[in-house]
Amino acid sequence: MVQADPVGVLTGTHYLDGDHAAAEGACSAGCRFFAGYPITPSTEVAERVALRFPLIGGTFIQMEDELASIAAVLGGSWGGLKSMTVTSGPGFSLMMENIGLGVMMEVPCVVINVQRGGPSTGLPTLPAQADMMQARWGSHGDYELIALSPNSPQECFDLTIESFNLSEQWRVPVLVMMDECIGHMTERVVIPEAGEIELVERRYTNLNPDDYLPYKPCEDLVPEMAPIGYGYRFHTTGLTHDERGYPSMNAETQQRCVGRLLDKINLNRDEIIHVDKHYLDDADIVVVSYGISSRVAIPAVEKARREGIKVGELRLVTVWPFPEKLIRELAGNVKAFIMPEINHGQVVLELERCAGGRAETRLVKHAGGWVHDPETIYEAIREAAK
Repeated sequence: MVQADPVGVLTGTHYLDGDHAAAEGACSAGCRFFAGYPITPSTEVAERVALRFPLIGGTFIQMEDELASIAAVLGGSWGGLKSMTVTSGPGFSLMMENIGLGVMMEVPCVVINVQRGGPSTGLPTLPAQADMMQARWGSHGDYELIALSPNSPQECFDLTIESFNLSEQWRVPVLVMMDECIGHMTERVVIPEAGEIELVERRYTNLNPDDYLPYKPCEDLVPEMAPIGYGYRFHTTGLTHDERGYPSMNAETQQRCVGRLLDKINLNRDEIIHVDKHYLDDADIVVVSYGISSRVAIPAVEKARREGIKVGELRLVTVWPFPEKLIRELAGNVKAFIMPEINHGQVVLELERCAGGRAETRLVKHAGGWVHDPETIYEAIREAAK
């Protein structure tokens, strides 16, 4: 049965594609500001948000381009609202500079990228997973952020909520790295009652305005924010800054400022990283995958196990930060890792680095336009087992 709570957020069981499910996840997470620009195959997220926000008190703005979209999202978040945008391919490239600005200013926000084939305009309506390294390294300088990868419409809903929670907890832009298959796949999506959804709300300071420093970190290295309109004065900038938020461009401040931006993520990896494990207890071979490729890998893993090959599957729900510690532990106990990606080799480079030569690493690549044939993954498993 489909219901709506008093503020218009849907509950109950629905049949939604991943794009629409992500939009509903944003509504349920408390997102009330969206700025974006249409681009295939992500436009359905924006269309759904444009339909739903007037019913729940949200603001939807179609900007003139992707640069303006991400800039508006940063401003919306500083204005006190949970904020997001959505894009794909070329639009993601245009957002990179201001994603870096969001990292430096420590702006909680969410960016959904429904990946398509590239480079350039590439395959606008067909899938790929070739933006994964751009998600991690696309802006300049040293920084850390968080990127999640759903593999179903239900997870598009769930992980969009989780992305807002992570962005608020760690004051960092969080990326939801969907792909066209997941974005346009329609499945059952269960939306809980609003009271059953755990939300992380913005952490505002309790200090008096005269005692508040915008970038003085708490114990977890995350500074508290100041509520707008309550007499707090703060300054924020993309320049290297001190605890007041004032530019302070020297080596000492750079080390303190950037070092903390890295540490607040790296020192809390165990709390941030989420993976799914299947058959790892007895595995000699591990298939590592994410997004739609993780679903395509399942028939290959099951077929190989029926034939007596001890193969397990590790699904990266959190791709960035990468689960380095887990991979290093597994590398000491397994013979080989196999990674199917709809690209010519991106996240597999991190897998190989963390395996450190202690286990073989095999890429099952695909240029995009469609998903792998499960048989190609099965053949890679069988070859690794010899």
